[in-house]
Parts: sequence; structure tokens; C-alpha cells
Amino acid sequence: MYYRNHSFEWMSCLQGVPSAVATVRGSEEYRSIYGEIRFYPNDKGVFVYAHIHGLPVSDAPCGNDLFAFHIHGGATCTGNSEDPFADAGTHFNPTDCPHPYHAGDMPPLFSANGEAILIFLTDRFTVSQIIGKTVIIHASPDDFMTQPSGNAGHKIACGVIMNVRR
Repeated sequence: MYYRNHSFEWMSCLQGVPSAVATVRGSEEYRSIYGEIRFYPNDKGVFVYAHIHGLPVSDAPCGNDLFAFHIHGGATCTGNSEDPFADAGTHFNPTDCPHPYHAGDMPPLFSANGEAILIFLTDRFTVSQIIGKTVIIHASPDDFMTQPSGNAGHKIACGVIMNVRR
């Protein structure tokens, strides 16, 4: 069986020091959002671990508790009055693929009372390719169809991916 032979490799990987980290902060309108995304390379790709707090909580029984989550190509979390993170750029897409096949397209964050934890493995990028790029959390879920960015809504939080010094 697979799980016996591989001993939950991801669990031991996540106990080590990540190769890169992004500290995420909400925009002026979403000041309660904060968290960290860690990137751990291994022989199969990159494990991504995200832990986010302070996401908006909806009172509706079928309210929005899903948030699009992407790596963007820009190098800073600055912007303007229209878009607080405009300088984060568009989705990281070095191979010019359509959405949702951008290297920076990631699974959505599922919030539980404003908190989200996500762990996944990807081979769409290496850690060295994303150093200096930005991670964005959007206000809406990604529909995985609409071009160019999945109709994910406005940007509500941002962090710059930084190399971890060892």
C-alpha cells in the first residue's frame, strides 16, 4: 500500500525549515487577515503549507468561505486606491498557459470561521522560480474557467515570497 511505503513523507518534510516563506497581510479593508505560506522542495515538487487567520466570515448559510489563492508575478504588495495590491501583477505564468494551468494557480483556501489551513504538493514551479514573487488571496473563489484569472474577485491579502536563509 502506498501510505505504508512512503510513511507520510510530507509530514516529516513540514517539520523542517522551509526554503521560502511569504508572510501575508490583509489590505486596509481586510486588516484582520494575516498568515504564513511556507514552501518545502522535495524530489516530487514543492510542498506548499498555508495557514491564514482573519478571513472574512459570512453570516449566510451558504456564504463565501472559499477564497482564491494564487502566486502572482509581481514583486511587491503595493498598489493604488483602486487596487491595494496592483503591483503584485497577474498570475505567475512563465509557460504562457491558459487559466487554470498557470504555474501560480493553486487550490482555494477553505475557511472555517475565518481560519484556513492548506497543504498540497505541486510540480508547477520550483522554489527558486517563485522567490520575490507575491502570493495573493482573493475575495471570491476561483471558478477555474474564466480567463485570465478565474473571476476570483478583488485582492484582499498579499505577501512576498522570501528566501529563507539557512
